[in-house]
Amino acid sequence: MVRVRFAPSPTGYLHVGGARTALYNYLFAKHHGGQFILRVEDTDLERSTDESMRMQIEDLKWLGINWDEGPHPETHADMGPYGPYRQSRRKEIYMQYAERLVESGRAYFDFRGDAELEAIKERLMKEGKPPQIEAPAEIVPPAEARARIARGEQAAIRYRVTEKRDYVLNDLVRGEVRFPSDMVGDFVCIRSNGMPVYNFCCVIDDALMKITHVLRAEEHLSNTLRQMMLYEAFDFPIPKFGHLSFILGPDKQKLSKRHGATSCHDFNLKGYLPEALNNFILLSGWSSPDGREILSREEQIKLFTHERFNPAPAVFDETKLLWMNSMYLRALPHDELWTRIEPFLKEAKIEIPQSKDPVWRDQALGAFKTSMQTLADAPKLFETVADSLFSVKPEAVEVKGWAETKKVWETWLQLLEAHPSEKVSEAEFGALQDKVKDLCGVKGKTLFQPIRVAVIGQPQGTELKILVPLLTKTSLINRVKTCLKEL
Repeated sequence: MVRVRFAPSPTGYLHVGGARTALYNYLFAKHHGGQFILRVEDTDLERSTDESMRMQIEDLKWLGINWDEGPHPETHADMGPYGPYRQSRRKEIYMQYAERLVESGRAYFDFRGDAELEAIKERLMKEGKPPQIEAPAEIVPPAEARARIARGEQAAIRYRVTEKRDYVLNDLVRGEVRFPSDMVGDFVCIRSNGMPVYNFCCVIDDALMKITHVLRAEEHLSNTLRQMMLYEAFDFPIPKFGHLSFILGPDKQKLSKRHGATSCHDFNLKGYLPEALNNFILLSGWSSPDGREILSREEQIKLFTHERFNPAPAVFDETKLLWMNSMYLRALPHDELWTRIEPFLKEAKIEIPQSKDPVWRDQALGAFKTSMQTLADAPKLFETVADSLFSVKPEAVEVKGWAETKKVWETWLQLLEAHPSEKVSEAEFGALQDKVKDLCGVKGKTLFQPIRVAVIGQPQGTELKILVPLLTKTSLINRVKTCLKEL
């Protein structure tokens, strides 16, 4: 069975690059009828926090990327047979395997301190050699090393690179990659403070959790040589690797905070839909066989194979993301769209009593959604129909100064007061506007802009034939009276 994992470090919100890695692993597992595992790589105690883990879990839940094993999405307790799924809780496991390397002679206790190791590197560089650490002339025997550690000394456990040959990786994205073994010197598995390092933990965890495929970012390619050495040392089966292309900003530099929003949380707050963000990052390094860009989750799972990976860097184009988000937004059923919009309206303190009427909501969403690219666009549109927020805006100062405006407003008020029903349809609004034109002898902007100010408080905005049917006659009357008081 295919088993893949996503293994983030909990040091902040989930970056879109990490989200892409999670999505690719999830889709790969589901395409092959396999399992997707979430593992938390939190051995960096200075930067890793429980709060960051919670934030990343929330981001994954928001994206709809659900895992079969790992921390429970609500309680964070382990779910699955191969836990613990947090590396900070697996130290005893790592130490057992590190001791196996020591006993077999593949690793040794290194008592050299930072100053001595730095001096060795400087000497090697002066000699024109790679600054790679090798074993000391005399390796401390394991029994003696343990006794010294028991007395309070500190020592790292360092893997000993002895064999000189090429390691060959058949990467699912990049094809054949060769690593000469002399690219690295003896490398640390367990730090002198007792904490295991990433490359060591990763190998142990992937082997014990029976991971069959590892899809991860290209930046991890340099780690693969050390990991292949460890797989061989333990006689573990080596999973199939696929190193995904970088995601770049518009300036062709690696995507980072300087490019703006880069975390899933940022895009959530900005009103993007998770299904749109998923679809967009899916295409940042993969393409569908038929070239389609809008794909449902079911279609993504059906079509997702590693043969469609693109090794070239992908550029994060937020303009295209906005377009894709608008497509998803406009395709939502109105009940679902309103549910997603509501939190943004509440955050902006926009209260619209008539929104309790599903017919009104349907009409309003039909009017406004074509002007929305994200959910965060909703408050600006819906505030025009919130009576409590109506005011004559500074942009209307020129219109207020026109000689024709007072007569237009007074005529508009008289016609509204005489209107037989509380609702004004689109056709009825057109007829009323024509009457104002005839009675006042005005046309063009001296007709349209005063009426627009009387309806929304400013001379530009959404078409009045769309807005007026969303307002009651009483609301329209109160608004034009407010305008007349300004004169």
